[in-house]
Amino acid sequence: MGTEQVVALFRNTLQMALLLGAPLLLIAVLVSLLVNVVQVLTSLQDQTLSTVPRLAAVAAAALLFFPWMLRKLMFFTIGLWSDFHPFVR
Repeated sequence: MGTEQVVALFRNTLQMALLLGAPLLLIAVLVSLLVNVVQVLTSLQDQTLSTVPRLAAVAAAALLFFPWMLRKLMFFTIGLWSDFHPFVR
């Protein structure tokens, strides 16, 4: 297995991880920004007010995006295992 193959495999794996994690991270960031703006406007600085909505939003997004994420991960894994010949040499 050459260096180019290792780099390509690592690049594809990293791209897939970023693609699968991006929706949840974006939702967490957007909810955090919204909660922080509300906290600044109302002068409430309680930690649970920023943590609970973010966790709830990420959990709801995970349930919403789970079929898509699972399908992408399955296709990536099947593609990796179905063309294993270049990595065996």
